[in-house]
Amino acid sequence: MQSRILQRKTLRVSQEVKATLQSYGKFLHTSAVLCSSFDHEYLHRSRIPTYHFQNSLPRLPVPELEKSCQRYLNAQLPLVSEAEHKELQKVVAEFQAGKGQELHKQLVATDKENKHTNYVSDLWFDMYLKDRRPIVLTHNPFVTFTDDPRPEYNTQLIRSANMLISSVRCMKTLRDEMLEPEVFHLNPAKSDTNTFRTVTRLLPSSVSWYGAYLFKAFPLDMSQYKRLFNSCRIPRPERDELYTDKHAKHVLVMRKGNCYVFDVLNKDGNIIPEEEILAHLQYILSDTTPGPEFSVSTLTSDFRDPWTQARQQLLEADPANEQKLRAIEGAMFGVCLDDDQPTDPNEITRSFLCGDGINRWYDKSFQLVFPKSGMAACHFEHSWGDGVAVLRYIREVFKDSTENACIHPETRAAPNAGSSEKVKRLDFTLTPQLKDTITKAKQRFDEATGSLDMHHLQYFKMTKKDLKKTKLSPDSVMQLVIQLAHYKLYHKNRGTYESCSTSAFKHGRTETVRSCTAATAAMCEKMYGQTGSKSSVAELMDGLRACSNTHGQLTKEAAMGHGFDRHLFCLKNLAEKEGMSLPMFTHPAYAHLNHIILSTSTLTDPAVVMGGFAAVTPDGFGVGYGITDDHIGFNVTTYPACNVRDFISCCEKALDDIHTVIQAASKS
Repeated sequence: MQSRILQRKTLRVSQEVKATLQSYGKFLHTSAVLCSSFDHEYLHRSRIPTYHFQNSLPRLPVPELEKSCQRYLNAQLPLVSEAEHKELQKVVAEFQAGKGQELHKQLVATDKENKHTNYVSDLWFDMYLKDRRPIVLTHNPFVTFTDDPRPEYNTQLIRSANMLISSVRCMKTLRDEMLEPEVFHLNPAKSDTNTFRTVTRLLPSSVSWYGAYLFKAFPLDMSQYKRLFNSCRIPRPERDELYTDKHAKHVLVMRKGNCYVFDVLNKDGNIIPEEEILAHLQYILSDTTPGPEFSVSTLTSDFRDPWTQARQQLLEADPANEQKLRAIEGAMFGVCLDDDQPTDPNEITRSFLCGDGINRWYDKSFQLVFPKSGMAACHFEHSWGDGVAVLRYIREVFKDSTENACIHPETRAAPNAGSSEKVKRLDFTLTPQLKDTITKAKQRFDEATGSLDMHHLQYFKMTKKDLKKTKLSPDSVMQLVIQLAHYKLYHKNRGTYESCSTSAFKHGRTETVRSCTAATAAMCEKMYGQTGSKSSVAELMDGLRACSNTHGQLTKEAAMGHGFDRHLFCLKNLAEKEGMSLPMFTHPAYAHLNHIILSTSTLTDPAVVMGGFAAVTPDGFGVGYGITDDHIGFNVTTYPACNVRDFISCCEKALDDIHTVIQAASKS
């Protein structure tokens, strides 16, 4: 049905495109950027409005029930015994033929009534916003920026000033809809062109996506971008709120737990002089005011219910507290100036992932973190959006701050910036009860973060280029390495989560790739099994190809909205709302699959050095990884129940063994 609709619309749009090309041929050689010279206020001026494709984005499909059930059974194959799988088949068949059909029809009907969004979006927001656990470690990840290629620019003051200015430019470019839309170009040589931009810009937004499709270009959902700036998560009873102040002109800067705000836009909405921004940051860095004995920011690290109660107590303690909270919550973004200078990757991960529980406002949509060493990272709250939007921001800000820097080593701060008046330090009025709550929150934070362990690996023997030469998917090999490492340690296959973006669809978030498969299980047995048999190089290469093909198919299905996790998640929610207790969801195998031992994600870009997040279960691993043309990297976290160093050692061993197989195969 969807394919027939697509064919009809693209046929109609192709006729409009031809007419457009004939009528507007004189525009075909126009630059995608309206002004070729550097514009102080904006990153660029896109020829296509930022949200031009949003109205015509395709909707996330509701998968077929039969296929979701089969995919679920496939995912269970490496996790349960043959007898248990036969029992599970009966449970799934009963669900598919009975209550599952009713729930699926109800889900499809609800989806048809809400064409402005998709079937999983609201529930996914609820999953985050109703979670009463602390968002530090539980949800918030970080991404580290690549250093400025000019060493003299990598100081805390210069780097923070340049990235702050570039971030404000990014905000204005997005707000005024001049940011180039996010588009995946299947063949950039043919679609990432002036012709593409001219034609699609002139098409009505209601059909613009179909025009892009004719160029084999696929616009992505950008709804999350509206929460990127001036936004904050606010603790509320039962379900938190996402708050945005579109009119705020200031940024939040934190140092030693002190919160400062100052305007970066003037009354006309233009960016204030860069020398003035430099002066304000210099003023904050030179401020000798000690950190507060009881830092309100620590409350953002606590369980959501105590933080909800404490926020209400803050409002009741002093009416001025509300204005200060709103100043923080509505700020464009946060800038955290730290006094530490971590150098070891493990120390860097700890600093950027959680910090000290004082010099962060964890609820902000994102914060830029700058230790004294001049490094830079982005720490972000996860409920509002995912890696696609954050990576775009990182890419734009890194490019602008390194290529169009306004602050240089010789730049002097404005002597008459009036920082002592324009920079406001926010001091809160606290009751004894609030002080006690803050003390307990800090104790809980220290205990939780103190139990988190982390380790890293940089591997240079094998790279992305090497794997592509063998026609193996680099991501599939990385996922296999993770499976092999865990199997070598525990001789078990366990529930694995790999995040896959569904941003090709309206309001798309993520789907799960279940990268522990029958193919990876077979490979684990061949390489590290207890049978004692030796597989030949040819057999091992066949195993690598089987893993690559299987993983590629699963990734494609997930990206196209045909995974099973979100579908079953919604059906389970419907069943619970109707008071149903179904064996499909109460069976131990379902809980076992969703007890994520290996939580994995990758974010690879020239602007990124590494990223990281905490393990999502007490007995699991949080595995951030990247693979480039230069090296392979792992950044892994875990809790005391597991040994992260042993896991990293097994990752290295698995990489060595795969490398040996590939080398041997190339010589045979």
